[in-house]
Amino acid sequence: MSTSTSASVAEKATAPATRILRWRVVDIVVASVLGVACGFLFFAWNFGYLGPKALLEPLLPGMQGLLDGPWLIAGVLGGLIIRKVGAAIYVETIAAVVSALAGAQWGGFLTIEAGLVQGLGAELIFLIFAYRVWTLPVAMLAGAGAALFGGVNNMILWFAGSDTAFTVIYLISTVISGAVLAGLLGWLLARGLASTGALDRFGSGREVRARV
Repeated sequence: MSTSTSASVAEKATAPATRILRWRVVDIVVASVLGVACGFLFFAWNFGYLGPKALLEPLLPGMQGLLDGPWLIAGVLGGLIIRKVGAAIYVETIAAVVSALAGAQWGGFLTIEAGLVQGLGAELIFLIFAYRVWTLPVAMLAGAGAALFGGVNNMILWFAGSDTAFTVIYLISTVISGAVLAGLLGWLLARGLASTGALDRFGSGREVRARV
């Protein structure tokens, strides 16, 4: 094998790694816009969830975890659309910051801390698939990962001392919510945005448009 051929093979091998690590200006801008938009969704849900929570809690303590999904969608969207290392954490954290600044009832620090933890849960799923697989099952796993990390975090900070039944019901409920409300709906929303042409500067947008 010639030296030039070897160099070409090496370049092709390193190209995917470089692509997922290097953030462009458009990546930062779009990720930030997503984060801000999701932050306002978070803030609205901070109050919107109170009614359903009051209905679920008396039925079976722990089932309020079914309401966690809307707070997890930012990380899933960030990963699916931007497709760069750190996108899930970045978008989920920006959304949490916006929610905190808007006056989230849990306080600034705990709201932002929750965003970081939830974003990490989604990020690790995309990492496991080497930032190369963007199917619906992976999106749902990312939502479930965000929910599991966020649920454990909540058990430590807010539900310390809860019995085994509450813990199991809550964690199962939040994982289901994360998979469906963040994963499935996040995947559908990303595809919907891509189909409009708004994401044509991203692989996520070009991939969907090529199938239309």
